[in-house]
Amino acid sequence: MEAIKVGLVGITGYAGMELARLLAVHPSMQLVMACSRAESGKRLGEYYPFLEKLPGCDVIISQFTPEEAQAKCDLVFLAVPAGKAMKMAPKLLQAGVKVVDFSADFRLLDQGVYEEWYGMPHEAQELLSQAVYGLPELYAEKIAQAKLIANPGCYPTSVILGLTAACQHDLISPKNILVDSKSGTTGAGRKPNLPTLFSEVADNFRAYGLVRHRHTPEIEQEISKLLATPVTLQFTPHLVPMNRGILSTIYADLKDPAMTLEKVWDCYNETWKASPWVRVLPLGKLPETRFVRGTMFCDIGLAVDKRTKRLIIVSVIDNLCRGAAGQAVANANLISGRPLDEGLSHTAPLV
Repeated sequence: MEAIKVGLVGITGYAGMELARLLAVHPSMQLVMACSRAESGKRLGEYYPFLEKLPGCDVIISQFTPEEAQAKCDLVFLAVPAGKAMKMAPKLLQAGVKVVDFSADFRLLDQGVYEEWYGMPHEAQELLSQAVYGLPELYAEKIAQAKLIANPGCYPTSVILGLTAACQHDLISPKNILVDSKSGTTGAGRKPNLPTLFSEVADNFRAYGLVRHRHTPEIEQEISKLLATPVTLQFTPHLVPMNRGILSTIYADLKDPAMTLEKVWDCYNETWKASPWVRVLPLGKLPETRFVRGTMFCDIGLAVDKRTKRLIIVSVIDNLCRGAAGQAVANANLISGRPLDEGLSHTAPLV
């Protein structure tokens, strides 16, 4: 089978770095275009020594133009900030190039919600109805037929996967859902920034983005779909002194106060029994970030608090792989007619 030729716009960020790592060993995808204004003119292997002697290492980093993408690529990954993808995607799609977008530009169905939370006008609102939210566990069939994929955010991936079974089995109330999430520092991006310097993060632990984190409406949108009713939830993210990983602890009121942990566990296993990447841990076990590092797995642990009548869900993912680049590859696999898990079947390093 002829290789799927792909481009990557935004090679220098952590998500771009992770995607380059995955594409270097992908059996069906060939990286033929890598874009960065700041690093234009360098060989990819020169910029990322870990890629030397691997496929794609001789690609010359260039500044993005739709013309180059049209000439070279079947598909382009846009690993760019919010506000950039909406300017790039229309021309790529018009040229017949499929797009997997890492930013939030096409995740939210409501233009007004996007503009409220991201503080800028949406310049490609005509594409919002065409974009498919790229969570394969929920939308695999739609993804396979799409040309524009809105790759989910990292926090939302952990939360939505954590809540899906509870929603589908009608276990929880739509009111008073609380989400407490912790992320490694790569989630804040690679650009030098005072709050993420080593001395600011090491031996420290802090919350940020209270009540206004931009992933909140994305989570609410998808959980509202699952529960078939509007949901307003509380989401609080925290920064922890580790490189990668997300742990989300989710609290939800049980509809049936007499619901047992065993019954909840059965519902979760029923939902995820055919999933290649969602692992429901045995009763009494809770997930840890180290066991999903660099993988596509989402590990879920469960508890029922009989005193407060709450379900407690602990959901763990790797923010760069499952929460960004790996999920983008899974979406690209689907829209290119390849197996969902192609190039993504790897386990976490043990130490």
